Amino acid sequence: MQAELSRRTLLTVPPVLAAASLAACAEEDTGPTLALDAALPQEVPDGTRLIVGDPQTQVALELSGLIDELTFEVQFANISGGPKTQEAFRAGALDLGAVADIPPLQANWTGLPSKIVATSYRVDPLEHPVYDLGIAPGVDVTELADLEGKRIAFSPGQAQGALILRVLDKAGLTQDDVELVELPSNSDAYSNALAGGEIDVAPIGGTQVRSYLNKFASDGASTIPHGLRDDPWLLYSETETLQNADKAAAIAEYVSLWGVAKVWAWEHREEWIQGYYVEREGLPYEDGEYLFDRTGEPDVPADWTEGIARHEETIAIVAEGTDRPVLDTDELYDRRFETLAADGIASRAGAEAAQ
Repeated sequence: MQAELSRRTLLTVPPVLAAASLAACAEEDTGPTLALDAALPQEVPDGTRLIVGDPQTQVALELSGLIDELTFEVQFANISGGPKTQEAFRAGALDLGAVADIPPLQANWTGLPSKIVATSYRVDPLEHPVYDLGIAPGVDVTELADLEGKRIAFSPGQAQGALILRVLDKAGLTQDDVELVELPSNSDAYSNALAGGEIDVAPIGGTQVRSYLNKFASDGASTIPHGLRDDPWLLYSETETLQNADKAAAIAEYVSLWGVAKVWAWEHREEWIQGYYVEREGLPYEDGEYLFDRTGEPDVPADWTEGIARHEETIAIVAEGTDRPVLDTDELYDRRFETLAADGIASRAGAEAAQ
């Protein structure tokens, strides 16, 4: 393994091979032990390295030049989403992952102690939902009450699955009132299952919404809003990693720039669409515009209290629906990191105003 790794490295090999390669690097990293209730170190020691699965932030940091402000070595892995992030954690191949609100729960439920170290949301979450409910052609669903008796796509352990449990709760329905059809939520699996008549309802997001309607609306396909907040986006890390003082210091520094990167992407629409959606994701520019507008303005709070309260409601519903224990959010959230992202944004705004 090379002694020096580029800060801007993005692995493009398959996730399993990437995990094995990164694990070899991660095993070399050691540092003094830090108690989980101890204050975070204020400086990152020379030679500290983080392996991060956060593709969007990587691109924002690079496009903005903010990456040059990191005082440690960061290796970006082409890893995102709950299952791949947990696989990399278990392989010892990842220090920090970016996910929605369910993967940290699933990690802890499956014996992978981990904590949330950063939170972000959307300023207008009901106007800018992550998911809509896709309705199969010929299926009569115009409101949540109509879900009774329907075949609904379900992916346990992922945000889409948790959303369905929350939707049923809002509609006053139970799992016994519908047929949950377990399907992977990757790529276009849900849209194809809807179009093929395998299921009646599924949560679909991003360009899948527009693509699904463009292809199948003439056949009677439709979507309806679910009317719930589905906007949490988090950074989380294994507890063991946070007990490494050097890595904890580096994570704190990364979190401080993470919020700044989000604001930069929002304030640089054209550059972000071209740099991330077109060049990184390979999408047409118009799809990038659609996704940018659908996502909306980021909200990076300095106080996690409201977000934690919403997460507690989700935890209770998902725990009951999947026969899991209710997790204690005092253990799940590492509030030593609570203000760092918002402070980073405020500090940057103040410095720019003073110029």
